[in-house]
Amino acid sequence: MKSRSKRYKSSLEKKSVDSYSISDAIEILNNFEPAKFDESVEVSISLGVDPKQSSQAVRGTVNLPHGSGKKIKVLVFTDNPEEALSAGADYAGLEDLVKKVKDGWLDFDVALSSTSAMKEVRSIARVLGPRGLMPTPKAGTVTDDIASAITEVKSGRVEFKMDKSGAMSVLVGKRSFDASKLAENAEAALVAVNAARPEGFKGKFIKRIHLSSTMSPSLQIENN
Repeated sequence: MKSRSKRYKSSLEKKSVDSYSISDAIEILNNFEPAKFDESVEVSISLGVDPKQSSQAVRGTVNLPHGSGKKIKVLVFTDNPEEALSAGADYAGLEDLVKKVKDGWLDFDVALSSTSAMKEVRSIARVLGPRGLMPTPKAGTVTDDIASAITEVKSGRVEFKMDKSGAMSVLVGKRSFDASKLAENAEAALVAVNAARPEGFKGKFIKRIHLSSTMSPSLQIENN
C-alpha cells in the first residue's frame, strides 16, 4: 500500500465537501501545504466517450489567457530554419532533426512543422506519436504560419489529448499564479475541451473533473 507524506495527509484534512466550484477549489488548493518547488496545476477530466472508437477521439488546444507558467522548448521541422529561429524557435531544421529524433533525441516540449516538411516528419511518427509530439493540423502544429504558431505556443497555448482510458489532463498554470488567473485558465480549458466534443456524440460528455497540483490531493469540480 502506498504511503502518503505528512504534507499530503495534512492537505487531505482541509477538504470539506465532495465537490467545489473552480474558484473554491483553487482557494482550498492554495491552503494546501506547498512542495518545495512551484507546482504545476492541472485539470483532469474523465470523458464519457468510447476511447476504442476513432470517431470519438478528443484532441485540441487551448490558448490560456494567462499562460501556462512553463518554459516551452519548441522544435520546428522546416526547410527555412532561419525564419523559425528568428521567430523564437529553440530548434529548427529538417533532415538533421529527423535524424536526431530517430536516434532518440527528444529534448523539446512541442514540435511544429511546415506543410511541406511533413513528408519527412511522417517517417518518425512512431517515435513522436506515442509521446504526443507528432505535429497534426487538428492541433495547429502543422502550419505554414510558423511565426504565429511559435508565438502562440510560447505564450500559453496548451495541447490536450484523450488517453486510452478516455481521460485527459490539461495544464492550467502554476501554484504561484493569482487565484483569479488560475480560475480563468481552468475555465478556458474546460470551454476548449467541451468544444472538442465529437460530432454526433450522445450522452454525458464530461463525466468528472478534478483539479490538483503536482504534489497535492485532487479536488472534484462541480459538473452540472
